[in-house]
Amino acid sequence: MDKPRIIDLPKIFDPRGNLSFIENEKNIPFEIKRTYWIYDVPGGEKRGGHAYYHLQEFIVALSGSFDVVLHDGEKEFRFHLNRSYYGLYVPKMYWRELENFSTNSLALILADNDYNEDDYIRNFDNFKTIKNGK
Repeated sequence: MDKPRIIDLPKIFDPRGNLSFIENEKNIPFEIKRTYWIYDVPGGEKRGGHAYYHLQEFIVALSGSFDVVLHDGEKEFRFHLNRSYYGLYVPKMYWRELENFSTNSLALILADNDYNEDDYIRNFDNFKTIKNGK
């Protein structure tokens, strides 16, 4: 099974401003089918709070910072994202929450499939049961 990991993106330095980019199946391990972003998150709020049976994601902090907290059913992993030239690859079957948003933060999420409500696991106890086969 794939593991979550930080992936560095290409960074082109220029005195006028730097540029980074993402290309399908080159910088990230899947083809991008859907893109969405999270912004204007009020202080103290969390986003996410679910897992996917099949969906994979790549999360980038385009502006500001936030934490991505993942759980594999047994152990928790925390990633602090605060730069636009790297992101977090999140494989399927990891519980995910985004929290600790700074003012004016912007989270870009790239996904390998279209929205499908049936792919969501929205209860953490159910997730642990499914993940651990109990």
